[in-house]
Amino acid sequence: MRWSILITAVGFLFVFEGVMPFLSPYRWRQWIQKMATQSDRVIRIMGLVSMLVGLALVCIARDFY
Repeated sequence: MRWSILITAVGFLFVFEGVMPFLSPYRWRQWIQKMATQSDRVIRIMGLVSMLVGLALVCIARDFY
């Protein structure tokens, strides 16, 4: 595995994570507060869906190479 790919991916993660707080901090804060009131089950399901989407994107990207 090339470490540069992993470092690039983590870099993109930080960029994408920072877009919403940069563009609309008020809405981002509201969304975070709403998420904090969700049950553990809902948060786990959202985490699972997020991981599956990420895995699918990685698999799709690997097919292009």
